[in-house]
Amino acid sequence: MRVLAIDSSGLVATVAIVEEDHTLAEYTVDYKKTHSQTLLPMLDEVVKMTELDLQTIDAIAISGGPGSFTGLRIGSATAKGLGLALNKPLIHVPTLDGLAFNVYGCREIICPIMDARRNQVYTGMYTFLEEELRILERPVAISVGELIERLNGWNRPVVFLGDGVPVYKELLRKGLKISYTFAPQHMNRQRAASVGTLGMRYMKQGRIESAMDHQPEYLRMSQAERERLERETEEKKAAEERKKAEEKALEYKKWRDDPEAPGMEATVPDENALDGIMPDSGSAD
Repeated sequence: MRVLAIDSSGLVATVAIVEEDHTLAEYTVDYKKTHSQTLLPMLDEVVKMTELDLQTIDAIAISGGPGSFTGLRIGSATAKGLGLALNKPLIHVPTLDGLAFNVYGCREIICPIMDARRNQVYTGMYTFLEEELRILERPVAISVGELIERLNGWNRPVVFLGDGVPVYKELLRKGLKISYTFAPQHMNRQRAASVGTLGMRYMKQGRIESAMDHQPEYLRMSQAERERLERETEEKKAAEERKKAEEKALEYKKWRDDPEAPGMEATVPDENALDGIMPDSGSAD
């Protein structure tokens, strides 16, 4: 089996060709350039260096999130385009699963953390039972404080990795009451070889999808989506308030025109409720 693996879910861009018993090639860059600048040239270089015919791959493993919204979309579009062009299936590998797989064989709690901004992290909890990666807590977007509480509750040693470590290391040190370590530099960021190797396992379990069906898993709305939802909520609230005001104004007009009409005694308006709805009609004098 031969798998092309791609991960652009975070700051790192990484591409690999993985076979059953070894990694044929892996190209990883953690630098300031955007993934739209780096990913396709990296893939092209890997193909050239290995003299690879892309038709010989069996599937494309893609790190499917959570992570950077832009990075996930770039990786997803690349994988989907290749899958359609080559008529190959995709293997959706959750980003945090791939990160945890870096620490293969670890019996402690493996806790990948990715900076999700807004004082949150994308995280999950994993461990290995014999040679199998086991999920202790599924990926979520939570505050660092809540993560610390959960980890203290497990009362087990923890290994941290991911781009959230340098951002929140001091908070972790202050809040944790358990033994912990930070993974070394050769395994503390996304690696396409891990995504590809884990992807092979998922493929053997039947966990594949078509290029058309693949969608990144964001775990939460993007900033633009949140702002749109807030705006729509405020607009809906304002519309409801206007409708209520118009109904009150209509009731008041009917009562003022003919307060003795049948049913009007039940609709005598509350003066306080009419403040700001109808103009002052002037003094009776």
